[in-house]
Amino acid sequence: MSRPRGKRCPYELLGVERNADVTIIKTSYRKLAVKWHPDKNPGNPEAEAQFKEISEAYEILSDSDKRAAYDRYGHAAFEGMGAARGGGGFQGFHDPFDIFNEFVGAMGGGGGIFEQFFGGGRRSAQTGHGSDLRYDMNITLEEAAFGVEKEIEIRKLDTCDSCGGTGGQHGARAHTCHVCRGRGQVMASHGFFQVARECSQCHGAGEVIDKPCRPCSGQGRKERTSRMKVKIPPGIDEGNRLRNARSGEAGLRGAPAGDLHVVIHIKRHDIFERDGADLHCEMPLPFATAALGGEVHIPALGGTTETLKIPAGTQGASIFRVKGQGMAILHGHGRRGDLHVHARVEVPTRLNREQREALEKFSTLCSEENTPLHRTFMKRVKEFFNR
Repeated sequence: MSRPRGKRCPYELLGVERNADVTIIKTSYRKLAVKWHPDKNPGNPEAEAQFKEISEAYEILSDSDKRAAYDRYGHAAFEGMGAARGGGGFQGFHDPFDIFNEFVGAMGGGGGIFEQFFGGGRRSAQTGHGSDLRYDMNITLEEAAFGVEKEIEIRKLDTCDSCGGTGGQHGARAHTCHVCRGRGQVMASHGFFQVARECSQCHGAGEVIDKPCRPCSGQGRKERTSRMKVKIPPGIDEGNRLRNARSGEAGLRGAPAGDLHVVIHIKRHDIFERDGADLHCEMPLPFATAALGGEVHIPALGGTTETLKIPAGTQGASIFRVKGQGMAILHGHGRRGDLHVHARVEVPTRLNREQREALEKFSTLCSEENTPLHRTFMKRVKEFFNR
C-alpha cells in the first residue's frame, strides 16, 4: 500500500481498527471533531490542521467505495482528485457537519451541528449570556482561618443605566437581522469546511434595533468599574474558588450575566505552615528548659498565646500537639484542626568563662544513663564494626 509523503493513515487518525464498522467510525469522528473544531480552539492552527485531517479520514472511511479503494491502493487512489475542487480536498466532499446533523436526527432532536454542540442555530438576545470572569484574591492565613468579607473592584461590562439593558431607546423595536437572517451567526469558508462566526451586524443577537441606545450603542451593556462584596468562609484553602452567580459580565441586551469566579491565594505566614486543617510551627527551646522542663508561651492564630508544658529531658525532635488551635474546617460547623509545635533545642553559641566552667563540670558529672540515645547509637556503631 503506497502512502504519499505527509499523509497519515485514516484508521490511525480516527483511532479505529481496520475492521471497524461504520457506526464505530462515525462515533469516533464525532468525538474528535468536537475536540478539534476551530470554534473550540480559536487561533490554533494545529487544531485546524488536525480537524481537516480527521474530516478527510472520515470522508474516506464512511464511503464504502473510497474505503475499499484506500484499503487496496492507499492514498494513491485519490491522487488528482483535488483538482476537481480547485485543489485541497476530495471530489464530492460533503459538509463535515453532516455527521452531527445525522446524529441529532437519530436522537430525535432538531436543528444542526451548531445548535447541538457549539451553541449555534438561531440565537436571540436571551441566549447571548455574559462572559464569566475570574478574580484572584490574596488573603492572610488569619483571614482564611476565621473568614472575612472583602470588597473588590473590577472593570467589566455592566448593564447600561440608560436603557436598562434592552439596548434600545424608548419606543424602539427589534427586527430580524438581514445579514444572518436571525441566526446570530454567519458561515465562513475555510478550505473545504465551513465555520460559524458571530454576525458582525447583530453581534450574535439575531435581531437589530431600529433606535439603538446611544450610550451603549445598542448593546444593552457598558464598561464600568463595579464594586461588590465577597464573603470568604472560614477554613478556605489555597486555590479554592468561590462562584458568585450572575456577577460576571452583563449579557447582550438583557441576557443573563455570567458568573464571577474568585480564586483564593493565601499569603505565606511568618510563623505557621498549613497542612489541611492543621498548623505547624517550629519553636526554639532553650537547652536548660529542655533538660529541666518548664513552661513556654507559644503564639496562636488570632493574636492569642497558649501555655505549653515542657517535660524534663525533652529531645530536639519532640512534637507537641495543641488541640483545636489549627485552621477552621471548611463547612465543619465550628470544628478546628490542631497546632503541632516542633521543638528545636537550642544549644548556646557564645559562652563566657563562668558558663563554660559550669558546663564542663556538668559534663564530668554526666554518665551514659543521662544520654540514653547517645548510648544506644554508640552500641549500634560498635556492633556494626564487629561484624
